[in-house]
Amino acid sequence: MNTYIDHTLLKPDATPHDIRCLCREAAEYKFAAVCINPCYVDLAVSLLVGTGVKVATVIGFPLGANLSIVKAFEAKQAVLHGADELDMVINIGAAKLGLWEAVLYDIQQVLAEGQGRIVKVIVETGLLTEEEKERVCHIVLESGAQFIKTSTGFAKGGATLADIRLFKSIIGERIGIKASGGIRTSEEAAAMIAAGATRIGTSNGIAIVS
Repeated sequence: MNTYIDHTLLKPDATPHDIRCLCREAAEYKFAAVCINPCYVDLAVSLLVGTGVKVATVIGFPLGANLSIVKAFEAKQAVLHGADELDMVINIGAAKLGLWEAVLYDIQQVLAEGQGRIVKVIVETGLLTEEEKERVCHIVLESGAQFIKTSTGFAKGGATLADIRLFKSIIGERIGIKASGGIRTSEEAAAMIAAGATRIGTSNGIAIVS
């Protein structure tokens, strides 16, 4: 299970000491990646050289309400600083209004500046209707992004088995599915993986694998 986990620390009060601990743990437990705020990408990259652990950072986080040009700039800077993966939040307001071309454009701007890095598209399932969840799956597929991701962990709700199953029924094996938000136990993580998740975002990675 270790290689499914993005060892995550996105708290606003995280310190360099906290990031050093996170990276040390990720290397020790051979997690897939650390997921951190952009200001710590340099530090994480320097600490994880040669470990096989990827550095993921967030774009337009946590609200998704930034201008697309700002998200694109964030993505460009993240790449320049050495990030391997980009977890971006969609324009949720546009999705709620059914402005799907705007949602697609937003994702594509990040992909354009991502220079081939893995982009995980956070759709914030807790704020979407079932119909909107289905539609956003098709938008993420159309965009060319490599992952769809359930949640930021900062809005209401989090990853649910029902949402992972819905994503899997539409997406199949074409792209990855990241379950994130509220996953705290090995049983919960295993159930998400069985339902179709290919990555688990959690701040409880050590507890899960232990």
